[in-house]
Amino acid sequence: MRYLPHTQADRQAMLGAIGVDTIDALYRDVPADVRVGGFDGLSDHMGELEVERHLAAMAGRNLPAGTAACFLGAGAYRHHVPASVDHLIQRSEFLTAYTPYQPEISQGTLQMLFEFQSQVALITGMEVANASMYDGASACAEAAMMALRLTRRGRVVLSGGLHPHYRDTTQTMARFTHFDVAALPANVAGDEDLVAALDDDTACVVVQNPDVFGRVRDLSALAAAVHERGALLVVAFTEALSLGALRSPGAMGADIVVGEGQSIGNGLNFGGPYLGLFAARQKFVRQMPGRLCGQTTDADGRRGFVLTLSTREQHIRRDKATSNICTNSGLCALAFCIHLSLLGEQGFTRLAQLNHAKAVQLAESLEALDGVELLNQHFFNEVTVRLPRPAAGVADALAARNVLGGVPASRLFAGADGLDDLLILAATETNTDDDIAALTTALQEVL
Repeated sequence: MRYLPHTQADRQAMLGAIGVDTIDALYRDVPADVRVGGFDGLSDHMGELEVERHLAAMAGRNLPAGTAACFLGAGAYRHHVPASVDHLIQRSEFLTAYTPYQPEISQGTLQMLFEFQSQVALITGMEVANASMYDGASACAEAAMMALRLTRRGRVVLSGGLHPHYRDTTQTMARFTHFDVAALPANVAGDEDLVAALDDDTACVVVQNPDVFGRVRDLSALAAAVHERGALLVVAFTEALSLGALRSPGAMGADIVVGEGQSIGNGLNFGGPYLGLFAARQKFVRQMPGRLCGQTTDADGRRGFVLTLSTREQHIRRDKATSNICTNSGLCALAFCIHLSLLGEQGFTRLAQLNHAKAVQLAESLEALDGVELLNQHFFNEVTVRLPRPAAGVADALAARNVLGGVPASRLFAGADGLDDLLILAATETNTDDDIAALTTALQEVL
């Protein structure tokens, strides 16, 4: 039996109904340089057993993070997830990848989401959080659009320390929803003037803390300056665990806080699915995207949970929706909620302290090497170093020595000037003293 039952006549009839001549015409909005011309390395016809063997051989060429000294970061972090998390997320009263359309019959799911929202609001220092988003990058774009609605302005300023994935996602949304984006160039020195980039049409400034280079800063003065101009401050983060050690974005004056929750309860997972966190001030709650779960009592006075606010297109008229988000990464949110509950407040803080201590150890080891310049003086668990040669080649040479030695900045900021010799490295509680020694020795050999 054929996998594709449509005949050539069927395909032409469907294309004619759509109004295009070829299948390629359906992809005209996708830039040509990112299209795959074919399935390189795969045969047109192959049996199932042969396919399994072929794909296994291809996968065997990878160097998995769990089998090497791993210092990768830049938005995706390797942390230990207790076995109890994977066990508990399979309980039937909680297990879900979705928010149900008849929510009140799913009290376990709603309670979990209510607790999740409470946790996110607590660690971000905000008053209200939603029931999660796709990932940090799309949450960032949603925050920008929320700021546009709140201020009735048409321009967004993005810091040069914002992760390129967050920047690109926001710019893509701007292209199709028609607002202006002023994206500052990659900022390594930490001396960008975001206030100077403001004008009377600026709805918000988006800044990341710690930023993509690992640099930590106090945003209080920036928040005051932004508010003075009538704009909002959006604070993004890629490492949720940093909130266990740093002053919260809310305490520094943020209006909207967004970020990636993968670090808590979720593994690297080959890049996804991940978990978007979204929190804001209470006064902005009606413009928040997604859904909010609330606590109430039933007719008999018993505690219960409800879907309090649903502002997405599936629940209300499309022209009234604040967002077209179609799911909320519910299973990832459940893993986050359970892991953070197991840690507790003291455990969360202690884990953050362990990460920072490992990063200090890493930074001291790297700084001791000839030709290596540490660019961060204030950091959480991620640092950037300047090398005496292009970082991309160094990273490849380290991988050949069974060390995943960080992410070259040039791979994130493609085409940007002055970044070829920068390497971004992260240390977590999973890194041992032997891992740091292996990295130091291998880097010394490569250089």
